[in-house]
Amino acid sequence: MATFIMLTRLSPEAANSPNSLADLEARVMKQIRSECPEIKWLHSYAVLGPYEYLDIFEAPDIETATKVSTLVRIYGHAKAEVWAATEWGRFKELMRGMPRAA
Repeated sequence: MATFIMLTRLSPEAANSPNSLADLEARVMKQIRSECPEIKWLHSYAVLGPYEYLDIFEAPDIETATKVSTLVRIYGHAKAEVWAATEWGRFKELMRGMPRAA
């Protein structure tokens, strides 16, 4: 499975109290588990900066990762960016086979 990183920014209307954030997360995750059962959630973080959350998950393909992002947008009332990621050790293996620059 491929690894993806998703950054999420909530719309101002998404939650009106701290407790409503947990309810929002439960609704979104229920939809993701229903629509994309093959997703493996690895980590979730609340972050400082222009985004509220950073999530790391595995998906079998880009189409499934796109579906996750779309569900977050629709049910979470949020903007989401999804990036494909390569584990550092695997990246170094890929680079070993590349030709040197002249």
